[in-house]
Amino acid sequence: MMSPDLLASGLVWYVVFLLSLTCHEAAHALAAKWGGDPTAASGGQASLNPVPHIRREPFGTVVVPIASYLLGGWMIGWGSAPYDPFWQQRHPRRAAWMALAGPLANVGLVLMAVAGIYLGLFAGVLSQPTTARFTRVVAGAGPGFATGLAFFLSILFSLNLLLAAFNLLPIPPLDGNTVVGLLLPEDAARRFAHFSHHPTFALIGLIVGWKIFGYIFNPMFGWALSLLYPGTHYR
Repeated sequence: MMSPDLLASGLVWYVVFLLSLTCHEAAHALAAKWGGDPTAASGGQASLNPVPHIRREPFGTVVVPIASYLLGGWMIGWGSAPYDPFWQQRHPRRAAWMALAGPLANVGLVLMAVAGIYLGLFAGVLSQPTTARFTRVVAGAGPGFATGLAFFLSILFSLNLLLAAFNLLPIPPLDGNTVVGLLLPEDAARRFAHFSHHPTFALIGLIVGWKIFGYIFNPMFGWALSLLYPGTHYR
């Protein structure tokens, strides 16, 4: 039977997860709409309403996050925003901006978490932790609301840093693979997109990305903490 603390932590995790995923996919949809592809927007995904995103990917937005939390104590999952592949072929640069918009939304949420942490520290509601980890970027100055706020902001900071970094890996099928088009001439970007979007590369890319990401994220997380708390080094 799930304890009240585990249930409360799971609810916070899911709220942050769903917020992060919704902002990410809505940013994709909105950028595509601005670039001339209304595919995702016509399905209601250019919105911070999570319902259209859940309807499109119920397994990745509900089943897998809850199962991963119950099995591992943290949440993983996915969403998707459809786009017109012929639009991407015609406008590879616009598609690259569309791909970049999702991770940028996650960076924005990291900055919102930073602002909340600093406000909490200034108000005396939060305190700098003696040791930091994924779910303890900041500590509550007392029990109850302060501890819950610290937990929420910690996950908001860490999860969105992870989502931004992972999705920007320049390997298919991640956003970073399409973002590469911003660094190439348009014809080269078009050929690169056509070549790299093969389903076989997507499977290989996910396996490679998952294997190497720990080596990238761990030092990045430490670097982010050093920026959050200048002069402090967390291991």
